[in-house]
Amino acid sequence: MEQTKALNALEPFLALSKSATSPRAASDLVVQATSAPNTYVFAELLQTPNIQNLRSSAEYASYFTLLEIFAWGTWEDYKAQDQLPKLSAQQHQKLLLLSLLPLSRSHATLTYKHLLTALDLPTTRALEELITTAIYSGLITATLDPAHSLVSVTSISPLRDLTPGSLPALQMTLQSWSQRCESALADLEAQAEKVKKEAVDREKVRRKRERALDAALQTGEEKNTGKRSLMGLGGDDAMDIDDEGGSSRGLRGSKRGPGSFGLGGIGRRLG
Repeated sequence: MEQTKALNALEPFLALSKSATSPRAASDLVVQATSAPNTYVFAELLQTPNIQNLRSSAEYASYFTLLEIFAWGTWEDYKAQDQLPKLSAQQHQKLLLLSLLPLSRSHATLTYKHLLTALDLPTTRALEELITTAIYSGLITATLDPAHSLVSVTSISPLRDLTPGSLPALQMTLQSWSQRCESALADLEAQAEKVKKEAVDREKVRRKRERALDAALQTGEEKNTGKRSLMGLGGDDAMDIDDEGGSSRGLRGSKRGPGSFGLGGIGRRLG
């Protein structure tokens, strides 16, 4: 959203560049574009023919360099260049805001001390006001921590143009990031497969134990059933034997009794 807003803000200057045929007019256009609110990208303006012609102007070539610094440079880059045009208050504020974006990419540079030095700000209050302006302008999402003299940045708007020749390095960075992502995904997939395999193995062991337990319980029940059957058969046989023995003895006694009594009585009578 901020990028679209910045591109829309640059459109009037792109249109004016067609009529800025003289180096003086082109340099004035650079001053206007770098001073205007919401203009934070300048690559398209740099590519226009009349702005490109500033390169060959002995008097106004410094304005082309100034526009390059606004496109992808920083406040330190401006200070390092000699004979650059003096900045207005609006340009100075704009360049400080743009310089804050690359500084926000590293947590090590977000201390009050480092930012005060990098941006040449006189006081902590001036730094906090600049960061507050950057937040309300949509350049960064951040919170101030005065107690610890830190700035916590959570997001940065993509509002800086690429330095010429930086594309190969950017491609290498993206390729390295892509390879790290692929490696991380491969590790995650390997871990997921390992977890699945361990789960399958555990399920196999559980089912094997269940089958063994079921078999053991079934064998125990069969043994108990066999014992009960044997015990039932033994009791019936004993009853049968007792019944048969008692009947035999009773039968023999009944047969022997009368015969013995009769013979004894005959003997006594004969005697």
